[in-house]
Amino acid sequence: MAEDNQEQQEQQEQSGAGKKKLILFGGIGVGVILIVVVVIWLFTGSSPETPNRSAGSAETSPAEVDVGPPPEVGNALYVGMPRPFVFIVPGDARERTVQIKVQLMVRGEENEELAKRHIPLIEGTLHQVFSSSTAEELKTVAGKEKLRELALREVQAALEKVAGRGLVEQVLFTSMVMQ
Repeated sequence: MAEDNQEQQEQQEQSGAGKKKLILFGGIGVGVILIVVVVIWLFTGSSPETPNRSAGSAETSPAEVDVGPPPEVGNALYVGMPRPFVFIVPGDARERTVQIKVQLMVRGEENEELAKRHIPLIEGTLHQVFSSSTAEELKTVAGKEKLRELALREVQAALEKVAGRGLVEQVLFTSMVMQ
């Protein structure tokens, strides 16, 4: 009989400990869910139409806001050249091999299609411009920028002769390796 009472007490203690664990883990679970909900609400709760203003800023009317110049017509699209340009340039001590990967920035889908149609002309023009440079020019940031600007002017001029307009807004070097 004493043994039965002792077993019942142990079972009650174990079930009480189990209930405490269940309550503890349940509370932790609810806390985690609340934290997740708050984080999601913070990241998605504000609408993009409402301007972000600091507490000390004054209200301004739409007429007082300086919006700057209107955006260019069409989306900026990038036309990648199918192959990297590989050429040899003269250097002080020896000739160097250069590889440049290029993308062209154009505005609008119509200009993108025209640029794609004239890729052989663009490649020929760029190869001519790139191979006229020297290793010393390509070692400096200013030299690379000068080459990029010269490439843009030459590509725009070549496309103007064929397509009637420049089409290309920027020539971007996405990779340049010189050995």
